[in-house]
Amino acid sequence: MSIEVFNESGEASVNEEMLVDVLSYALHRLDVHPDAEASIHIVDLETIADLHLRWLDLEGPTDVMSFPMDELSPGFSSGGRPDSPDLGPAMLGDIVLCPAFALNQAKAAGHDLGHELALLTVHGCLHLLGYDHATPTEEREMFALQNEILADWYEDLAERGVEYQPKPSGAAAFPSAAQRDDSSMESE
Repeated sequence: MSIEVFNESGEASVNEEMLVDVLSYALHRLDVHPDAEASIHIVDLETIADLHLRWLDLEGPTDVMSFPMDELSPGFSSGGRPDSPDLGPAMLGDIVLCPAFALNQAKAAGHDLGHELALLTVHGCLHLLGYDHATPTEEREMFALQNEILADWYEDLAERGVEYQPKPSGAAAFPSAAQRDDSSMESE
């Protein structure tokens, strides 16, 4: 995987190595071609609010946005997946994270910013691959997959002897879609 990180937020405390690790894990876990490319942009509140308004016509900042390069569809068939034999490696797109917005969500959920950014990176990755949460069924499927990947990533870290942040144990650390909605935590 080729993953570039651009920290334009001024937040020096963001662990870019951790973001690359969790995104690499998620892409590998989802059988994405090993030569696929993606980027992570870390931005401030003003930048994410501008993108949110410009691309989704929604006022105010948000936590994560994804900009897929191609229309990909989730599933187990070869149609649309970047790992299908006819597509080969692909530029998947960009994930945009806003740590200033995510910090408030992390505090409300009772875990640290690192975990929240890992969760949002997996969420953004799923959007790059064509997953969405526009319907209740899609929402349940996407959030279940997001939580499974994130929990498995923590297990993989432990097996490798790597720790970026402690794995949170509270229910809010691996939220269902309903829990995120109830706490007014919006993800795009």
